[in-house]
Amino acid sequence: MKFEKIHNKGQAQLFKNEYLEMLTKTHPLVIWGMYLPVMVFCIYRSSVKLNFSAEMIVLMFIAGTFFWTFFEYIMHRFMFHWVAESNRARKFVYVMHGNHHEYPRDRERLFMPPVPSIILASIIFSLMYLIIGQLVFMFFPGFILGYLMYGTMHYAIHAWNPPFKWLKPLWRNHHLHHYKNDHQGFGVSTTLWDRFFGTMFDLKKEKEDKEKVKELMFRKTIIKTPKQKVS
Repeated sequence: MKFEKIHNKGQAQLFKNEYLEMLTKTHPLVIWGMYLPVMVFCIYRSSVKLNFSAEMIVLMFIAGTFFWTFFEYIMHRFMFHWVAESNRARKFVYVMHGNHHEYPRDRERLFMPPVPSIILASIIFSLMYLIIGQLVFMFFPGFILGYLMYGTMHYAIHAWNPPFKWLKPLWRNHHLHHYKNDHQGFGVSTTLWDRFFGTMFDLKKEKEDKEKVKELMFRKTIIKTPKQKVS
């Protein structure tokens, strides 16, 4: 998924229809506001209606969050970076993720927009229910929290420098994924699975290119007005 140029301004046009185009954009707070009530309802049902213990709820919730990190890695590596051959498949990959690599400063497409997000979440919930039954009401909220943290972390990596020194490898791993080699560095919320599957960048050997990093990060545009001379 290589592009001749990383665009520091604007955003990709994914559809000619303006209404479809509008549905491809969202704000992180919209997604948080959409899923938090779902998480609360599921945990409430687990405790009050299904009478699961607090220990069981916490355990399954943590398991769901951990499972998200694996799901995130697999989706990013094999779906979002699928090497497509047909034009239709390439268009699909570009809509799903390629546009982010070409326009990394587009803040409106860091989270999956509400409509496709709800459809996909419903499918995943149904599959989980078929596999683990009523445990899904504890497992799924953890999984969704993992998704929300992933999106928030992704936003933070493109918006700011790492707030703590121990987070710098995560920041650098994602930056290198963008400008160095998109066949490595698939983890966004954690580098765990990159290390496990051998797709982690060797950060000791990789020189930090601060100019390239700037191209990937959001920044406020400061308009300077010329100073008036005092006569």
